[in-house]
Formats: sequence, C-alpha cells, structure tokens
Amino acid sequence: MSSDLYGAQGWAPDSWKQRPALQMPQYPDPHALEQALARLSQLPPLVTSWEVLSLKQQLAEAQEGKRFVLQGGDCAENFADCQSQVISNRLKILLQMSLVLVHGLRTPVVRIGRMAGQYAKPRSADSETRDGVSLPSYRGDVINAPEFTLAARQPDPQRMLDAHAHSAMTMNFVRALIDGGFADLNHPEYWDLAWAKKSPMAARYQQQVDAIRESIRFMQTLSGAPIHNLNRADFFTSHEALLLPYEQALTRRVPRHDGWFNLSTHFPWIGMRTAALDGAHVEYLRGVVNPIAVKVGPSVQPDQLLRLIDVLNPNDEPGRLTFIHRMGADVIADRLPPLLRAVQADGRRVLWLCDAMHGNTESTGNGYKTRRFDNIRREVEQAFALHAAAGTRLGGVHLELTGEDVTECTGGARELTERDLERAYRSTVDPRLNYEQALELAMAIVECRNGH
Repeated sequence: MSSDLYGAQGWAPDSWKQRPALQMPQYPDPHALEQALARLSQLPPLVTSWEVLSLKQQLAEAQEGKRFVLQGGDCAENFADCQSQVISNRLKILLQMSLVLVHGLRTPVVRIGRMAGQYAKPRSADSETRDGVSLPSYRGDVINAPEFTLAARQPDPQRMLDAHAHSAMTMNFVRALIDGGFADLNHPEYWDLAWAKKSPMAARYQQQVDAIRESIRFMQTLSGAPIHNLNRADFFTSHEALLLPYEQALTRRVPRHDGWFNLSTHFPWIGMRTAALDGAHVEYLRGVVNPIAVKVGPSVQPDQLLRLIDVLNPNDEPGRLTFIHRMGADVIADRLPPLLRAVQADGRRVLWLCDAMHGNTESTGNGYKTRRFDNIRREVEQAFALHAAAGTRLGGVHLELTGEDVTECTGGARELTERDLERAYRSTVDPRLNYEQALELAMAIVECRNGH
C-alpha cells in the first residue's frame, strides 16, 4: 500500500510546514524545540500499525452499518490525571456505555477513547488578559500550564516529551486492564463505579446487566462450552492532531507496510478551526495511513465538504474518512441535511458521527461554561432522524465525558441545576457528561436508533 493511495503526491511528514499553520504555539527557544523533537522522534511509538489498520477495517464496517462507533473521553487530558483510578474510571464508563449499546442495538461497538494523547486544545485567542495583564492562552498540558503566570504560560517543548510519557503510561495501564479481563462480559460488575450506585439510572442499568448475563448463559448452555472472546475488548485511542511538530515526530514508516503511520494515536482528527483546505493540518493528515476524522460545524458548506473528501480520501477508501458533525440542537435540522445530500449525491464513502456536545455549549449567569443534557439528547435524536430522511447512516457518536462524579453539565436523571455546577466543576476547558449522564445518553441512543 503506497502513500500515493491517499493522493499524497509531493507529501512528506514535514510538508505541512509549507502551509499556513493555525493554532500553533510560538516557542521562545528554537534550539530547545529542535532538541525536544529530535529526542521525541527516537522514542518508541505509542500505538502499532496493525492496531491502526484494524481500526480502519472496523470503521469501514461501521460505514456499512455493521458496527456502531462510541468515541468519548475528556475534553482535554492533563498530566495530573494520569492516575490509575482516573484512567480506570474513564475506561469503565466507555465499557459500560458500549455494553448498553451492544445489548440494545444488537451491533458490535467500536470503542475509541479521547485519551492517551488529548493534551492540546485550540483556543479562540492567542492571549488571555486579566486585570490588564496579557499572557499566552493555555493550550493544553502538551504546550503550557493553566496557571496565570508568565512562567506557566510560556510554551515549553519539554512538555511534548512529558506528553509522550503520560500517554505511554495511560496506554500501558489500559492495555493491562483489558488483557487482564477488565472488559470481561461475564463479569460486568467489575465496571461498577461506587459513587454511581445511588444514581436514578442504577436499577435500569442493572436490569440490562442481568439480561446480558442471562443471554451469555443461554448461549453457553446451547453450545455446551464457554463462549470465547468475552473476556477482552478492542480499545482504540484518538486525539485532535493539533500540535503538528509532535505529530510529525511520531509519524513513522514500519516494516511490511508502505506509507507513513501516525503512531501517536490510532485515530487523529482535526477540528473546525484547522480544517482549511490549504492549511497545514489538512496537508499533514492527507498523507498518513491512519483513519482520520474532521469536525464539521454549522458554517461548513457542501462544496467545502466535497473538496475535503477530494484531498483526504481521493480514492474512496473504506474506513479512511469520518465526518463528525457538531451543529447544536437548535440548528442541526437546518444545517446538516444539505451536507448529507451533497455527499450522498456524489456517491462519497464516509462515516458520519454526531458530536452533540460542542454545538450546545453555553455560559451561566454565575460564570460557568455548561451544556444542557436535554439539548445533547435532542441533537442526537435529530441526527438519527435526519440521516434516516437523507438515506445516510449515523454510524456513531463523539462525546466529552468522564467517569468521575463531576457536575459540569446540567440536567439528566439527577436533574442537576446551575447551582449544582459549583459543587464539582473540575474541567479546565469544556464541560463533560458525568458517569450517570453518559450512561443515560447511551440508553437514549438505543431508543433513538430503535425508533422508540
């Protein structure tokens, strides 16, 4: 498989440097940057090429309706949360959501975590001003620190090495958990989160667990032997490919495969702010073998989408390109259908995911950034209906969530209000669904997909 398969003539891992590069930090010491990147390029990769190709095949099956994609995790990881309990809780909620989806949809689920590398975030401004003092914006732990001091906000290339180390530790722990039976369908009780036992959703979830256990017992009785492959689950990672020097340093050739693999993650994506056709981020992604994704917002026009497909997947390779639409519950019915019709009419092969988080962000009177659960659910419901009407298929969801007992999004089964936000608002960037809200949304997805 040649890199030319992706229309990557004239492409190299550093060809992005010839294009306008938005959302990039200005490092004060070029020599320190060069040294950090040289060291990073020698470090072991974080994922393997065969894992990348396995994910691409599963995404191709999702395009055909044979799988459903659950992509979720933190809006932005931070180094301090590289702890066993935090990581296992993230994995638990994704596994529990996938359990609900597999049982309800009767379809295998592709599990993709926004983790082990989601350390960079785009910002609306390069600087932040407080009390007349302007400092560089916080762009994620891979670049700088959130404290409002010059030392903390100065971009530091050493942080890229720290990001690699924290990503490696996270991946190592996730793999150990899964290989050790953490994802065993015979024992879904392993995934329980102690604080969630009082959740209004607990009884309903327990009913699903019991039904799954009974189904497994029935199949084992029928076959007269244990069912294999129930004790582990495929799990893939994803992050926004925002900091291109970091991505380039982990872009490698591998034995027995042509082309270049981004081995910092299985599934890199680019956001709306960096999806310009002539921009550095599109130039970088067009040449890697990985499956890739692009966020699609309400301002995107049909011809823009078609031109992106021309650049990023000119040979219509199955599983190669995913569009993650993030419209907002109030405008999705108006903005999404023209995009679906254009891609459908052109016969392009893409996977569609719904990000019902980013278009529904709002600020409260007491200064918190939040999202209403009802709006998140409403956007998911509309997405299923709009795809059905257009003759396309919604292949999955992209969510910001955590396994922690946070109060960042209002509503849900516990009916959190604005007053509740201050109790446990921990995100440094965007508000996330907590455990019970995420589980409730998984159940809502089943109802939407099954037409209830």
